[in-house]
Amino acid sequence: MSSLILSNSYGILIDRTLRLIKLRYLQTFRAAGVDITPEQWALMDQLYQTDGVSQNELANGTFKNAPTVSRIVDLLCKKGWTERSRCENDRRSYNIFLTTNGKKIVETLLPKVAHLRQLGWKSMTEDDYKTFIRIMNQIHENYEEENVEKSN
Repeated sequence: MSSLILSNSYGILIDRTLRLIKLRYLQTFRAAGVDITPEQWALMDQLYQTDGVSQNELANGTFKNAPTVSRIVDLLCKKGWTERSRCENDRRSYNIFLTTNGKKIVETLLPKVAHLRQLGWKSMTEDDYKTFIRIMNQIHENYEEENVEKSN
């Protein structure tokens, strides 16, 4: 197995696939006339599902770091798609909400995103999906468990 891993770097395959997925999302968003990136979409989609969460919860739910989420939320606020509201129980923290315009953007893009998701899984089964999720989670877990400094 180790020679297979060395000769066919799964990192390159993951990166290649992710780049193409992001490109297709960008093309789809542009074709719909919406100026949004896949990273911004991830936050908007998360807020559509659980509106009014803190920036930390938003970061955790989208697997992005807090400074990146803060920067993206700033951009989305400037576009008028989200707004910040101070948390009542913690004045240092903000909850993020979709605006009416933000909800319209998400609702416009949801069918297009659903099509992209279906396109990615075309010709694959539910079992394929479960296997993919299991493998990706295992790779993630393997890297999380390993202390890089310890392995050097």
